[in-house]
Amino acid sequence: MHVVERDADIAVNEPGTHGGGGETIGYSFFKDVSGLGLVFRKRAFKPGAAIGYHLQPEDEIYYVINGRGVMTVDGESFDVGPGTAVLTRAGSSHGLTQTGNEDLVILINHR
Repeated sequence: MHVVERDADIAVNEPGTHGGGGETIGYSFFKDVSGLGLVFRKRAFKPGAAIGYHLQPEDEIYYVINGRGVMTVDGESFDVGPGTAVLTRAGSSHGLTQTGNEDLVILINHR
């Protein structure tokens, strides 16, 4: 058994999550598959968009595909760009802000 989903079929215009603001496009792959137990998302941040600083209840992985941003984890800020992977652990706090001229595109995975 398999499920195939494409960006164009699931794209949703949304504000930055966790009160981050700005304009993003969210792609929640396989959200309607029952019993999956894994979240796999893609998000494209337009200039100035962000994920608001928030407490993380579970381990979460961010992977940058395109663009530039500044991520803050437990009060420490650092630049992220293509090829950067960040693991945020349960109980930490973090946020992410798009910087630069092109969209910041990330993959997000957690249970």
